[in-house]
Amino acid sequence: MVAESNELHRERDPADEAGPRRRCIVSRQERSPEDLIRFVVDPSGAVVPDLAQKLPGRGVWVTADKASVAAAINANAFAKSLKRAVSVADDLPQVIETLSLKRALQALSLANKSGLVTTGFEKVDTLITRGRAVALVHGLDAAEDGRGKLDRKFSAIQRDRGKAAHIVDWLTIEELSLAIGRSNVVHAGLTTGGATKRFLDEAERLRRYRSGFGAS
Repeated sequence: MVAESNELHRERDPADEAGPRRRCIVSRQERSPEDLIRFVVDPSGAVVPDLAQKLPGRGVWVTADKASVAAAINANAFAKSLKRAVSVADDLPQVIETLSLKRALQALSLANKSGLVTTGFEKVDTLITRGRAVALVHGLDAAEDGRGKLDRKFSAIQRDRGKAAHIVDWLTIEELSLAIGRSNVVHAGLTTGGATKRFLDEAERLRRYRSGFGAS
């Protein structure tokens, strides 16, 4: 992947973070809500993740990566912040990863249903040549040579146009195939649209959750 061309992996400029801020109960740092996971307590007293940030009740916030959620559990931070006894599932970090993956795949499926996704090496190559691709998606287990050819061409064209080259390569071929509803989806190109933006946002949240908030 040509990471230097991928704005998904850049650190946010603090000047771009105007708006509401929330404090992580582990690091105590204030961040934008999009960089945090909200948690609430259900009627049984269990802590549950609110990835859509819409569930009722008092919420607490944790930096949106797996290590921070694990640290919150180990430090009993949920009970301390909520000032009440709560139950927290030992597998909560993995549950959140599974939910985040599901949201990313659902967003990709929606983009496909909206006519914004093209699959297959040759068709994606043509999409890039015509300047219509705004993002590429490769299976994590795809061959390096095919990925590299498409990435280099896409990045060069986007650079000449002064545009970001968004590349997502952390979903498996099986996952891409499931989301798009056809077998052996290795490469895909996305065109401009609201569903494409939503997919890129969800995919980046998944990457950050798995890799660590500051990972690039």
